[in-house]
Amino acid sequence: MNRILILDFGSQYTQLIARRVRELKVYCEIHPYTFDLDNVKAFHPAGIILSGGPASVLDQDAYRIDPRLYDLEVPVLGICYGLQLTAKLLGGSVQKADKREYGQAVIELLDTDDLFQGFNIGDQLKVWMSHGDRLASLPKDFLTIARSKNSPIAACKNKKGTIFGLQFHPEVVHTPQGKAILSNFILNICKAKPDWTLSSFMDHQMQAIKKRVGDQHVILGLSGGVDSSVTAFLLHRALGDQLTLIFINNGLLRFHEEHKVIELFKKEKQMRLRYVDASRRFLSALQGVTDPEKKRKIIGRLFIEVFEEEAQKIPNAAFLAQGTLYPDVIESVSFKGPSATIKSHHNVGGLPEKMNLQLIEPLRELFKDEVRMLGKELGVADEFIDRQPFPGPGLAVRVLGEITPDRLRMLREADHVVVSEMKDAGFYKKVWQSFAVLLPVKTVGVMGDSRTYEHVIAIRAVQSEDGMTADWADLPHELLRKISNRVINEVCGVNRVVYDISSKPPSTIEWE
Repeated sequence: MNRILILDFGSQYTQLIARRVRELKVYCEIHPYTFDLDNVKAFHPAGIILSGGPASVLDQDAYRIDPRLYDLEVPVLGICYGLQLTAKLLGGSVQKADKREYGQAVIELLDTDDLFQGFNIGDQLKVWMSHGDRLASLPKDFLTIARSKNSPIAACKNKKGTIFGLQFHPEVVHTPQGKAILSNFILNICKAKPDWTLSSFMDHQMQAIKKRVGDQHVILGLSGGVDSSVTAFLLHRALGDQLTLIFINNGLLRFHEEHKVIELFKKEKQMRLRYVDASRRFLSALQGVTDPEKKRKIIGRLFIEVFEEEAQKIPNAAFLAQGTLYPDVIESVSFKGPSATIKSHHNVGGLPEKMNLQLIEPLRELFKDEVRMLGKELGVADEFIDRQPFPGPGLAVRVLGEITPDRLRMLREADHVVVSEMKDAGFYKKVWQSFAVLLPVKTVGVMGDSRTYEHVIAIRAVQSEDGMTADWADLPHELLRKISNRVINEVCGVNRVVYDISSKPPSTIEWE
């Protein structure tokens, strides 16, 4: 079939490989290296990519694959660990490098027939290396097609032109010509057709959803975030009135959030929306609770209770829809072995078993940026599409200490100022997250001629690619000055604003 199989050996860059393949409009999937030969055959790949990994092929318990994979007459590309494993399994040898190679390097091209088609012999390319081992000798009938100072075999291929290996990482931005190299492998060597588009994905998903659901009903827990909003629009286009959205106000929502969600989904798009104001129930249960983990557990338990109560009121409900994305699916299947457990990433995780509903996840093949693009194609408002990530427990983890209506009011108003000013200054889309945190301390201040003793707001803004690591955003001082002035002047009860300049790690993005 017209798709690429990526076997993962635990590289931090594996998802990047998939992203690059998708950018070439070719469908691909990531599976752990334990994906056995029968599964590989059943997948019918046009080509196979073996990822890098943190381990060494010289270790006794090094990760292995079935060598018969190379006999399938399907083009194979090994990257870093994938190259070294390929060489070792096919009769070559690997040794510890005299000098470990991490970071920028330069390779010289020795062959431009296939993988480096479009380049010239002798060209020197900047690439990104990350390895402590290197090839000492090639398997029989293999040729060196690129070299570097530290890696005499920086790239190789077999004489048939079906098995290739790269010691460097073509998938990272630090290898400027990496996409061209991957394009040569996928489009020219594997002969994959660039026919995977979001339009074709949407059409296919709508047909599959209609066929699976039949005349039954689907319910979806709507949060107002990107994933659940796009899921709602896609399902509504496919099913119309066979979809009911359940939107629970837990009292921990953003500024005027409930009005925005109701306006978009119920009034503007005429979707079946059940709005449940359970704010008093949640805030009552959280009264006096200061421990972050206890807050999360209380909110999660109550959400399931309220959702179940509402779902039981919907006749003929047979399916529960969730906005699970491909990174969630990948993370739930460890490269160390297959797992049948999908990570409970969403608030409604665990509901299908309890409520006897079948799970439907129409976005589970997409990455976040693809979901945003699909949302635009479906007509979801930019305000919802461009939203930054928001924690499942809502503002509960941004009110440090006890949660009270007044403390929530202060945080909500301060956060609204942060978001408004970030948008006005053109920085909202440039950072991963930007928000306010209410600290559990008071400080002395002076307003007019009076002494004050009021609350402190911390501003958090970070740059990140995926939320796994993050660095604090170096916002213009004038922007921070404007945010601080507005918060202190407009939010009753606050007399001080501070800026968080901690990175992740060692800190986390959220404060709780």
